[in-house]
Amino acid sequence: MGFFANVDPEAYDRQYSDRQLLSGMWAYFRPFKRSISLIAVLLGVIAIAGAALPLVVAGSLNAIGSNPSTTVILMLSGLVLASGVITWAANWGRRRLTTTVLADAVLKLRSDAFAAAANHDLSFYDKYSSGRIVSRITSDTKDFGDVVILVTDVLSQFMQAIILVIILFSIDVRLTLFLLALLPLYFLTATSLRRLMRRVTRRGMQAMATVNANIKESVSGIAVAKNYRQEAAIYSAFDTANRQSYAVNVQRGAVLASVFPILNGLAGASTALLLFTGGRSVVAGVVTAGAWFLFITSLDRFFTPVLNLAAFSAQVQAGLASAERIFALIQAEPAVVQVDSQPPPLLVGDIRFVDVSFRYSEKEQVLEHLNLHIRPGESVALVGHTGAGKSSIAKLIARFYEFQEGDLRIDGRDIRSYDLPAYRRQLGVVSQAPFLFAGTIADNIRYARPDIPDAKILSFARQIGDGEWLDSLPLGLETQVGERGARLSMGQRQLVALMRVLVQSPAIFILDEATASIDPFTEWQIQQAVNLALSRATSILIAHRLSTVKAADRIIVLDHGRIIEEGNHAAMLARGGHYATLYNTYFRHQSLAYVEQVRELAMAAR
Repeated sequence: MGFFANVDPEAYDRQYSDRQLLSGMWAYFRPFKRSISLIAVLLGVIAIAGAALPLVVAGSLNAIGSNPSTTVILMLSGLVLASGVITWAANWGRRRLTTTVLADAVLKLRSDAFAAAANHDLSFYDKYSSGRIVSRITSDTKDFGDVVILVTDVLSQFMQAIILVIILFSIDVRLTLFLLALLPLYFLTATSLRRLMRRVTRRGMQAMATVNANIKESVSGIAVAKNYRQEAAIYSAFDTANRQSYAVNVQRGAVLASVFPILNGLAGASTALLLFTGGRSVVAGVVTAGAWFLFITSLDRFFTPVLNLAAFSAQVQAGLASAERIFALIQAEPAVVQVDSQPPPLLVGDIRFVDVSFRYSEKEQVLEHLNLHIRPGESVALVGHTGAGKSSIAKLIARFYEFQEGDLRIDGRDIRSYDLPAYRRQLGVVSQAPFLFAGTIADNIRYARPDIPDAKILSFARQIGDGEWLDSLPLGLETQVGERGARLSMGQRQLVALMRVLVQSPAIFILDEATASIDPFTEWQIQQAVNLALSRATSILIAHRLSTVKAADRIIVLDHGRIIEEGNHAAMLARGGHYATLYNTYFRHQSLAYVEQVRELAMAAR
C-alpha cells in the first residue's frame, strides 16, 4: 500500500449500492413526510418562478415593441419584481424547513451511530481506533447533512430544467429535440466519473479519520510523551498523517475539480452547435429571429441546472460516502451476541465455566477447555504469569468478549440468555487502571447510581480508614478529579473506583488490582474497601498483592489458560509447587515476615 497504507477501510466497512444508501437515508427522513411535502411544493414554486422569467421578459419585450408605453414598462418591472419576491419567500421557507428537518434527521443518525459504538464489545475497540470511530460520528454525519441541503438545491434546479424544456418545446420542437439528444453525453460523462469520485472521497474521509485518531492518541498520551521527551516524535507522527491526508485530499480535489471544466466544455460545444443549427433555421425562414433569440436565452438558463445536476454528483458522492461509513458503523456485527434477553433475577453469584475455550484471534489462544466453579459468596484469587488468562476469565464473566467453545453459566443459566445491561447492573468491576471521568468525586462514585445521596456515600467512605482518605482531599466529595482522574493519586483513584462499585451492592465483584506502587497506609485503606466488597458478593480477584491473595477463600493458579493448582495460601505454600514459586518471586517481599527478616539481616551485617 505504501504511502496510503493508513487510509485502508476498516474490516467492518461495507460496499452499499446507491439504492441501499438512499433507502437507508430515507428511513431517517420518513418521520418528516409532511414537512418534506411542503418543501417539495416550495421547490416547485421556486422552479416555476425561475423558469417563467424568460417568458415574462420575452412577452413584455414583444409588447413594448408593438406598443411602447410607461404602463407596459411598469407592468414588466412589476412582474420581474413579483417573480423575485416569490422566489425569495419560497426559498426562505424552503431553507428554514430543510434546516429543521435535516437537524432532526442528523440528530437521530448521530445518536444511532454513537449508540452503536457504545454497544460494541471491547474486542471491537481492540481492533479499531477510537479516533476513527469518533470521526464517523462527528465529521461524517456533518458531511451527510451538508449534502442533503445540496440535494434540495439540485431538485429545485431539476424541476426548473423540466419546465424550461417545456418552454423550449413551445419555441421550437426541432431545436429542442436536438438539445435533448445531447443530454445523454453530459450524464454519461458524469456517470463515468461517479465511481472514481466515490472512491477518492471515501479515501479522503479515511485519511481525515487517521489524522483525528493521531491527534486523540497524542493528546491523551501527552504526559508520557513529555516524560520521555518525545514531543518531536509525536509531532513527526502527526505530520506524517497530516501530509498523507493532504496528499489524499489534493488527489480528491483534482478529481472533483475536473468535473465542472469537463461539463462546461461540453456545454460550450453544445451551445455552439445549437447556435449554428438555429442560425441556419433563421436564414432558411423556418424559425423567426425573435424565437431563436428567446431559445438561446432560455438555453442559457437551462444549461445551468443541467450542469449542476451533473457536476453536483461529486458532492452527492461525498454525502453517499459519508452515509456509507456511518451505516457501516451502525450495522457492524457485534462479536458478543446474546441468544435471549431474559431479565436476570437477583443473582447469588454462582459461576461455572464448562469446557470453555477462548482466543482473541486465531493465533492467540488464551483459555483452553477451562473448567471452573466459583460458588455463591466465594472469593477467588487468580494468580499466574502475564498472559496466563487471569484477566480473560474476568472479561468473559463481565461479557466483554465472546468465548468460542464451551459454556459459561451464571446461577445455572447460560450467560448468553440474560438481558446484557440488566445482567451488568449486578456486576461490579474495578479495572487494573481505574478510569475516572472529569467531574467531582461524588459524580464518579454515583456514576451508576445517580440517585444515591451524599449521606450514603459518606457512610461508605467512613468505613474505609475512618474516612481519612476523603478528609485529605481539599473539598471532600466535591473535589474535582480532573481529566481521567489526573488530579488524584493512583491510590485515591483506586478508592474512588472501589467506592463506585460498593454503592452498587453488586452480586459479582471483579477486581483487577493495579500494579502501581502505593504506600502501606493507602494499601491498608484499599484492602478495607476490598474487604467490604468481599463480604457482600461473589468475588474474582486478579491478584498482584499478597494482602489480596491471602484474603481470598481460594487461590487459582493459571498457566497458559489452564488451572494447574488451587487451594488456600497456607496449603499451597506448604505443597511447594507452582504457587510457592510465584509466591517467592512476586509476593514474599510484600510480607511482614520478609520485611522483618531483611531488617534483622541488615542489623546483623552491621
